[in-house]
Amino acid sequence: MADNIARVFADAIATDPTRPLLTWYDDATGERTELSGATLANWVAKTANLLVDEAALGLGDTAAVLLPPHWQTAAVLLGCWSAKLTVVDARGPVDVLFAAADRIEAATAWSAAERYALALDPFALPMRQVPPGFADYVVEVRGHGDHFTPYPEAGEADADLLARAEARATELCLTPGDRLLVDTDRHPDPIDWLLAPLTARTTLVLCGNLDQSRLDSRTATEKATRVLT
Repeated sequence: MADNIARVFADAIATDPTRPLLTWYDDATGERTELSGATLANWVAKTANLLVDEAALGLGDTAAVLLPPHWQTAAVLLGCWSAKLTVVDARGPVDVLFAAADRIEAATAWSAAERYALALDPFALPMRQVPPGFADYVVEVRGHGDHFTPYPEAGEADADLLARAEARATELCLTPGDRLLVDTDRHPDPIDWLLAPLTARTTLVLCGNLDQSRLDSRTATEKATRVLT
């Protein structure tokens, strides 16, 4: 059983980093963003470098991620896990917090040393107005390097998360080469929409605000072999 999320991600993209790994749709806005493994890896590396080099965080430190399923959320989560941070769900003091623009009020209930806001813009544009007490994730992360070498040891929560992910991948009958389409509104847990597919070396089509009338055509267009709705 794998016990290191950073290594699982690296293995998932190693065979062909140029192939589409994660495709994001938002049927409410018409957004479609497609990332290859190499492109997502660059965002992950930049995030990890931001955490390690700028925020001076690492193994044993904690992160709160108040973000919906999204391609930028994947970069944030994988960046945190690559830097060996523990992503926590229970509200309390954390070392770093990432919050969507529409969750800033909820984020104020958390005590955090570092705070980053995300507009989740389709083109990853900077925020027009950054909330007080927050830095704009997109602005801050762009200045960091495209490569990051994770420490060889696993993060504190890696083994548990990956055990759950492997069990879920088995339940979903995922195999290498599959392409999984996920209704993220119904399956917001990162185990479903990120980690289980990565452990199975499955590529992803994530759909927010899914229009059910488009499901069949999208499944065909994206050549999805599994659907989680």
